[in-house]
Amino acid sequence: MNVASRLIYILIMTYLHFKALHIIFVVSWFAGLFYIPRLFVYHTEANDKPEPERSILIAQFKKMQMLLWKAIMIPACYLAILFGAILIYLTPSWLDQDWMQLKLAFVAGLLIYHLYTGKIRNELSEGKFRFTSFQLRLFNEIATIFLFSIVFLVVLKNTVDWLWGVLGLIVFAVLMMTAVRIVKQIREKNKANSTER
Repeated sequence: MNVASRLIYILIMTYLHFKALHIIFVVSWFAGLFYIPRLFVYHTEANDKPEPERSILIAQFKKMQMLLWKAIMIPACYLAILFGAILIYLTPSWLDQDWMQLKLAFVAGLLIYHLYTGKIRNELSEGKFRFTSFQLRLFNEIATIFLFSIVFLVVLKNTVDWLWGVLGLIVFAVLMMTAVRIVKQIREKNKANSTER
């Protein structure tokens, strides 16, 4: 192997290592983005429990949210962005492509979502319950929409095809949420009927 071939090989392997690290930290970041709103739901529902169950559960959810936020979500977010920036530095021509510009817009939206989860976490730790558990369940689905959009853009490298995937996801999400509401209404109706007897 001559010097030029060896240099190209090293550059390709370095690029692939950075790409692997970027993917690992994106997955870790999304794991947190999927899990923390679910903890918000449980935290909010725990607020309706009787004492001492309420205090015990809320203390546990505060601890879990803080650890998830500080030990996983913040580092994973920073490292995903760092390795993504390195990949763009190594291939700056991506910035001229429509799919990458749209992907970066979604990443900016994802960062806003991430920061907003931090705001909700802070409010819940202070005992402020602005959202119902149902609203937080809906909030939890936003990360899924970002994930679908970003993955479709990266894989297809097309600014149109991703739209069909995301639209399909939104239709599916609306159907699922409608089904959840119907089941909840049936459950509440059955519960009301059983208490009347």
